[in-house]
Amino acid sequence: ETGVLKPGMVVTFAPVNVTTEVKSVEMHHESLPEATPGDNVGFNVKNVSVKDIRRGNVAGDSKNDPPMEAGSFTAQVIILNHPGQISQGYAPVLDCHTAHIACKFAELKEKIDRRSGKKL
Repeated sequence: ETGVLKPGMVVTFAPVNVTTEVKSVEMHHESLPEATPGDNVGFNVKNVSVKDIRRGNVAGDSKNDPPMEAGSFTAQVIILNHPGQISQGYAPVLDCHTAHIACKFAELKEKIDRRSGKKL
């Protein structure tokens, strides 16, 4: 999404709060000096078990605005092919990047017509 990832950087994974050093950055099994936004890379870290982190965790620079868990967030959500009404308390499974998780709607701020973009 943003930033640069380089070997030697110290990163923190959220929401599990695991901090470690990046050993290497790779694209298609070739070593890279750095990764920039839009790159699809793999990276190796020191002393972290696969049991310590999960798909959907976010890695970020520990020294510069490290990632943190959010207790809540505001989102614009597009509902596809749902029979009936959507209301407060609805808990759909949302997909965001590689995360696939149920989120409960605490409040509906407004409903927007998909075709016109106007408030309903």
